[in-house]
Amino acid sequence: MRNLSIGARCSTLVCAALCMKAVTAFAADPLSDIRAFRTSHASEILEQYVEFLKIPNVASDRANIRRNAETIVAMMQRLNLSPRLLEPSAAPDAPPLVYGEWKVPKAKRTLILYAHYDGQPVNPAEWITGPFTPTLRTAPVTDGGTVISMSTASRLDPQVRVYARGASDDKAGVTVILSAIEALRSLHRQPTDNLKIVFEGEEEAGSPHLGDILRENRSLFAAQLWVVCDGPVHQSGKKQVIYGARGDMNVSLTVYGPNRPLHSGHYGNWAPNPAMRLARLLTSMKDEADKVIVAGWYDDVAPLGDTERRAIAAVSEYDDTLRRQLGLAATDSDRPLNEAITLPSLNINGMRSGNVGDQATNMIAQTATAVLDLRLVLGNDPQRQYEKLLAHVRSKGYYVIDREPTAEERLAHPLIATMMAKPGSYAAARTPMDDPFARAIGAAVRSSSDQAIVELPTSGGSLPLSVISDALGTRSIVVGIANYDNNQHSANENLRLGNLWDGIDLYAALLTHAPLSR
Repeated sequence: MRNLSIGARCSTLVCAALCMKAVTAFAADPLSDIRAFRTSHASEILEQYVEFLKIPNVASDRANIRRNAETIVAMMQRLNLSPRLLEPSAAPDAPPLVYGEWKVPKAKRTLILYAHYDGQPVNPAEWITGPFTPTLRTAPVTDGGTVISMSTASRLDPQVRVYARGASDDKAGVTVILSAIEALRSLHRQPTDNLKIVFEGEEEAGSPHLGDILRENRSLFAAQLWVVCDGPVHQSGKKQVIYGARGDMNVSLTVYGPNRPLHSGHYGNWAPNPAMRLARLLTSMKDEADKVIVAGWYDDVAPLGDTERRAIAAVSEYDDTLRRQLGLAATDSDRPLNEAITLPSLNINGMRSGNVGDQATNMIAQTATAVLDLRLVLGNDPQRQYEKLLAHVRSKGYYVIDREPTAEERLAHPLIATMMAKPGSYAAARTPMDDPFARAIGAAVRSSSDQAIVELPTSGGSLPLSVISDALGTRSIVVGIANYDNNQHSANENLRLGNLWDGIDLYAALLTHAPLSR
């Protein structure tokens, strides 16, 4: 409750009247008090966030992932959220899921808030400053942003960017959720619904153990809806509510040349070059209009409904602005961006064969490898989509295996490929845009904004929404808070501080949304 400053000679009756007025004002407009709390505690929030970013968070780094989880537990203990670490029984060394809860007397529904604390792998050589040395800059580095100290008065400016791995994806989500809860605790206000909080430690690795953890602890996760704090706001800067996410599968594809590197002068035009073979194989997967021509690729897609099509049409006018910002004379599809991402994709994450630049040599490499990114939409089964790709590679004459070829196989088969799906694949999921609880959350997001918000049927990125629905039968929506130009999954990942501040306000509004009539 706000501390009212009143005269020492104030009568008891006047004091009571003022206190009642304060309670009424708070009940009518809790967000003004929450914003005031967030503003007055901005320095502490930023300092805790920066310290959190200093802990390396690649899922395969088990020691530091554990440090991250224990740091979150300490934060949650201070907020009386009864935190605990959950690990799957079959893999006790897996990154732990951090669980907490806030039980609200007489609440009739339960909301689960989700974020993840792990991040993508890093190549420090690609970063302008160390990925785990959080750095504040006055603006994006691409716009000439200069480094500022944590001690300067300007560090809280909403235009300041924090550069570090996980700054936007997704330690910002953890910070926003806990800061919103701290604001409610400090103001003695309860959420509308019972709260359960879930912070995952291997989302960027494909959530391979999330389903097991949920099934083994099913009673802990009884709820009506999950709200996922991950991803950006809309490219226009407007807040958005997204009712689904694409699924994901990564496939490693390697083709072979000679069993040792060869001099390209002595053996060029004679020994097969695996890089050339891989290039031809990859280009066979798309036509000149960049449509995937792998047989059956689009056959299983669940059609959009009228509500989803109207939502996409409402934001399509921004595509031209975005194209100019990205320096694109043309795009791969004549469809609007948010319609294009409702189709399954086939992209190349990276390719490797030999070296380039100063390290390039005149040689024919032994192998060429590509990692393919298959984004899946509602209706796609991951295994079926993989089998379509496998059939395509075989149709080009390749003998396909899931391991290194033997010497005998090399001599027996002119074209050999090793093809494997990486662990952690999952399908797409989508909550109906007329779901009552989800619509109530959308209304809460609107209440925190001074402009119209964006609502879309699905995001282009992937989240384990289908893992949650398969394990628990529970629906999810996504309410991201990061700036869209955050270099997510890339070097120089960053978060605009204004998005952090707005995100805290947004989630406080979300947690105190008006209940639906019952």
